[in-house]
Amino acid sequence: MRVNNPSLQSWVEVAPDSDFPIQNLPFGVFHHTEFGPRACSAIGDYVIDLVAVAEHSFFDDLDFDKSVLSNRYLNNFIRCGKKITSAVRNRLSEILDTDHDEWDAKGLEEFIFVKMNEAKMLLPIQIGDYTDFYSSKEHATNIGSLFRDPENALLPNWKHLPVGYHGRASSIVVSDTPVIRPCGQTKPNADEPPVYGPSRLLDFELEMGFVIGKESELGQSISTGEAEDHIFGLMLFNDWSARDIQKWEYVPLGPFLGKSFASTVSPWIVTLEALEPFRMPGPVQDPEVLPYLKYEGLRNFDINLQVAIQPEAGAEKVVCNSNFQYMYWNMSQQLAHHTVNGCNVRVGDMYASGTISGPEKGSYGSMLEITWKGTQPVEMPDGSQRKFIADGDTVVMRGWCEKDGVRIGFGEANGKVLPAKPIA
Repeated sequence: MRVNNPSLQSWVEVAPDSDFPIQNLPFGVFHHTEFGPRACSAIGDYVIDLVAVAEHSFFDDLDFDKSVLSNRYLNNFIRCGKKITSAVRNRLSEILDTDHDEWDAKGLEEFIFVKMNEAKMLLPIQIGDYTDFYSSKEHATNIGSLFRDPENALLPNWKHLPVGYHGRASSIVVSDTPVIRPCGQTKPNADEPPVYGPSRLLDFELEMGFVIGKESELGQSISTGEAEDHIFGLMLFNDWSARDIQKWEYVPLGPFLGKSFASTVSPWIVTLEALEPFRMPGPVQDPEVLPYLKYEGLRNFDINLQVAIQPEAGAEKVVCNSNFQYMYWNMSQQLAHHTVNGCNVRVGDMYASGTISGPEKGSYGSMLEITWKGTQPVEMPDGSQRKFIADGDTVVMRGWCEKDGVRIGFGEANGKVLPAKPIA
């Protein structure tokens, strides 16, 4: 694909450490003081106003309804199909390319560009359904070791299917949206009744989310070979977790209030096409999986992931450096399993990977693991300690790929924790 060519250079200045070179061109939705929400892309430190690009006739030869770019969400644009969305990315690369003369947008900067610090990024998709998986072997092993027998950390089904649960779509929020500390029932003392109050063990979970770009019919299953036709792109995903609420409520039906109060996503959807150069093999799956979960080709991706805690005052502390490549169950297997019973998927549905942990402590994707259930606190630059997330802390998630001198990034997924609002 032309847009992925590592030799492409843009006439727009792009810093070497930028997440948004000409090879990325992700999709999002932004709002500006002069107009309402509209679709956009990104180059360097600029938002690319796709409505303005269309108004200057750059998309005239592309066969789609340009009004979908003026919507509050990207869903209708995504419904146009990958033939159109890929064509839009390629056209953007042509008008931004230093050496491409047929489509030239030089001189139109004031019309099609908005500085990122002047744009308000919005949740880019209307999410109908949300499923969260539990697909990192290292994470599942750590959790099993913490709460059960370390010798039998993985439950009997874990290596046979991608474990998941249906989450709450309404509380998924875009980066920079504050997160209010949740309240609920906890049982701090085993021999005493449960109590109500704010969660004391608030945690992050480092995840990647993928967005459905093609619907399926009820009763239809999606094979691993077909799965990527249905995946539009990826986003950073923080599945906030109240560990004390979760621990008391999860038996026998799983996560509920301990998860549903908030999940934070990055504002940019990086397309699957942009990630093509970063494919890599996944872990060996032993025992052999059932036929419907077998796949061909490279289905894992080399995406560097980082989490930092930024106190209200003082320097941030990086607490995790992980990678999406560690996933035991890949996205194609997750989607194949999710639909093997005939469950249908819709454009805009969100699927989260589950916490992504690597083999070393520095790559663990949650505070529960990093502090080993609070027994090994993290030392902060200001001299304080963190066992879990404190009020006033901002959790900052970052993700990027690098190869052949090209860096493809996701922006940031940030959320500041505000004090709880308990009922009287």
